[in-house]
Amino acid sequence: MTNTRARLVATALATALVAAPASAAPAPADEPVVQWLEGHARGLPALDATVKGATVVGLGESVHGAHEEAVLKLRALKRLVTRRGFRSIAWEDDWTTGRAIDRFVTSGRGRLVKLVGRMTGQWQSRETVRTLRWLRAFNEAHPGDLVRFVGVEYYYTGRPAYNAVKRYVAASAPRLLPSLRADFRKIYPNRANPMVYADQYRAEPHKGPFIRHAHHLARLVSKIPHRHGDAAHALAAHHARQILSFHEHYALLPDSQDDYREAHAARNLRWWQRRTGDRVVYWAALPHTAAAPRLRIALPGGPDFRYRATGSHLREWYGDRYVSVAFTFDHGRVGLPGEVVPQPPAEAGWFEAPLGRVDRGRFLVDLGDPAPPAVRRWLGARLTTRGLPWAPGSTVTGGSPARWFDALVHVQRVTPQRGLASGQGGEMH
Repeated sequence: MTNTRARLVATALATALVAAPASAAPAPADEPVVQWLEGHARGLPALDATVKGATVVGLGESVHGAHEEAVLKLRALKRLVTRRGFRSIAWEDDWTTGRAIDRFVTSGRGRLVKLVGRMTGQWQSRETVRTLRWLRAFNEAHPGDLVRFVGVEYYYTGRPAYNAVKRYVAASAPRLLPSLRADFRKIYPNRANPMVYADQYRAEPHKGPFIRHAHHLARLVSKIPHRHGDAAHALAAHHARQILSFHEHYALLPDSQDDYREAHAARNLRWWQRRTGDRVVYWAALPHTAAAPRLRIALPGGPDFRYRATGSHLREWYGDRYVSVAFTFDHGRVGLPGEVVPQPPAEAGWFEAPLGRVDRGRFLVDLGDPAPPAVRRWLGARLTTRGLPWAPGSTVTGGSPARWFDALVHVQRVTPQRGLASGQGGEMH
């Protein structure tokens, strides 16, 4: 949490309430919260003070597919890069896709729209293109001070990771190539499209041999003699770990996959941060960035998803140097691959309901600002918020605003993100 930057005058609030005419309708129960938010709402430049001293900042969108949230996240990213010296962006996407995007933003190699088309579906938008194009432009203007890109997920680990491991072994320990080839005969993807191969492996009934060979490959690379701090070895070993994570993940029962994924995304981010020494922006959905040790996504009719969010691991490791920023909205429409989904206003029991009654179109609130008892109760109460946009009636619960977030960036109305193809009328299809 950040230090105090403003203070609500509680006596003024009390006076205003006493002065209300006796015949006036009773104020909503959350009126003190709304008034506090009105008094503490700031513009996005206030983020500079919120993240002061942070090593990792999570920018978590409440749902995928909201144009205004993506725009605000990009504005936040620009401030973190240009004013606070953040030099890596860790994205909720696959490691091997991230390597290709990193080459683009650092060297200009590759076709940007094609690269975005390789990302997971929720990122295939012109908003993502705009974000990555800005990173490339920054790096062109600052060739000696580059911003890097890394994917912290493993779920579509593709052939480039395997090929990179093979090149390293061939250069550093060619005597091990026969052993590597034996592993590859079992685990090398037989489909170039990693998403298709993931579906194929997910359906494989006998995953044990795959996992054994993936473990063997990871051990083989880790034991190759190398100097302390050898960057090439560290990178090859990380490629091998992503290959192993891919195979282990899909062998787990569904109830265990989410915890495994969140923990490994956090470890991948920490590995990158230690390797580079960079201050890192973590770009993902709110259910990943929240410092939530017991998060639950409840779906009508089930099944529920319960896991320890990536942000809670980062909070454990980095303490106050991990800052969780939630991007929320009140109502509108969001664009998902293949559909546009209406989003009604926040329900009365959701934590962001008071945000929707603030008389500002968009604003930032630092939750570390001092607050009167009614606001502290709101911040400490059990949190409920909107769930998955493609599952009406779903909710996210499992903590409190004060525990999950350090700051909120709120916009009242959202519109759909724009698809990659031209002529889509501003909506993703």
